Amino acid sequence: MPEIIETTVYRLDELSDAAKDKARAWYREGGFDYDWYDSVYEDFQQIAEILGIRFKTRTVRLMGGGTRQEPRIAFTGFWSQGDGASFECYYSYRRNAPAEIRSYAPMDTKLHEIADTLLAIQRRNFYQLRAEVSHRGHYYHEYCMSISVERNSPTYQDMTTDAEEIVTEALRDLARWLYRQLEREYDYLSSDGAVDETIVANEYTFTETGRRFG
Repeated sequence: MPEIIETTVYRLDELSDAAKDKARAWYREGGFDYDWYDSVYEDFQQIAEILGIRFKTRTVRLMGGGTRQEPRIAFTGFWSQGDGASFECYYSYRRNAPAEIRSYAPMDTKLHEIADTLLAIQRRNFYQLRAEVSHRGHYYHEYCMSISVERNSPTYQDMTTDAEEIVTEALRDLARWLYRQLEREYDYLSSDGAVDETIVANEYTFTETGRRFG
């Protein structure tokens, strides 16, 4: 015979400290099953365009039956050796990149350094360097980026001996920069303050011990 069992539920601010920790752990286990990194990716795409990078794309099917193209950017993180970020792209010289990157991100000295490095090596090669970046292997970090550099010279001049190494390292530095931004965003979203704000906004309720209920 059916029975009615009553359970008292609590808002987050009504729980003990130990129960709050359990409630936060519940949210963190399943609270990141969405594209929380979208804003970081959007920022990165703006930065890449300024630097002269065009991303390769992949076709993604939409729920309505259509498709869209999304840039080939990937990452894994943030707890294991081998975690990192990578991307696939084409790179070529873009005029005024150092000035534009300083306007877009005035406080980010690492981006300034990358833009300055690319400009310097392009200048020594008459702005004719270009690169292609592809993914290799099963992981996603800067050393999974296979980078080929060439000089598009109408007179078939060779690139300077340091060009390939400098362009390669600059693009890998950019992947490292992206990973740091993703890690920073994740740390913020998973912090107690941000988790508490989300739990309260969604009006989640819990048992006295912090188990999700209701």
